[in-house]
Amino acid sequence: MIIALVQIPMENAKADADALTERYVESTKIFREVKGLRRKYYLIGDEGGGGVYEFDTRENAEAWFNDGWADWMEGRFGVRPTLTIFDNPVVLDNEAGEVRVTGEVRDVF
Repeated sequence: MIIALVQIPMENAKADADALTERYVESTKIFREVKGLRRKYYLIGDEGGGGVYEFDTRENAEAWFNDGWADWMEGRFGVRPTLTIFDNPVVLDNEAGEVRVTGEVRDVF
């Protein structure tokens, strides 16, 4: 699994949280058909906004975050985002009561 962290510097993100939330909700239409995207978490913090993306493969993540992606985001938000892509070999899922290592459940509880 691949995790991508996108950070968008924005002044007053928390002060404008309601408007930003509505903008995020509207953007979910864009992401419904992104190949390999399992989940996207929308973020609002003291330093701005962004998202955490969970992809099935690095290939699919890199296809989405292509050369034109940062320009597209800058056009939407007026600032250039930062992107960090991580391999995610271990997941602790407290809701399911399991640990997954490279996608396979491991009995550690």
